[in-house]
Amino acid sequence: MAWKELFSTDIGLLSMFTIGFVLVMGGYLYRFAKNHIAEDEKHSHG
Repeated sequence: MAWKELFSTDIGLLSMFTIGFVLVMGGYLYRFAKNHIAEDEKHSHG
């Protein structure tokens, strides 16, 4: 019932897009930070 509204209305699609965008950005930032922390550790020990 709510699913049909979520995918068939503009505001529902906008909500889905926003949630997806936030999840992608969160995952990207997490990977970015993790990689940079690993790089910093390598440089500080060397």
